[in-house]
Amino acid sequence: MSIIISSLITGLVIALLLYLVQKLPIDSTMKQMAQIVVVVVGVISLLSYRDVN
Repeated sequence: MSIIISSLITGLVIALLLYLVQKLPIDSTMKQMAQIVVVVVGVISLLSYRDVN
C-alpha cells in the first residue's frame, strides 16, 4: 500500500514540476530540455519503487 501512495506522490510532484517549468520565463528550447529532464528523472524514480518489492 505504501508503494502506491509513494508512486502517487511522485506523480504529483512530477506534474507540479512540469507546470512550474512551463511558467519559467526562458527560451522554449530550454523549457523542452527541462521538461525532458523532469520526465526522465520521474520515470527513473517511479521505476525504483517497483524494485522495492
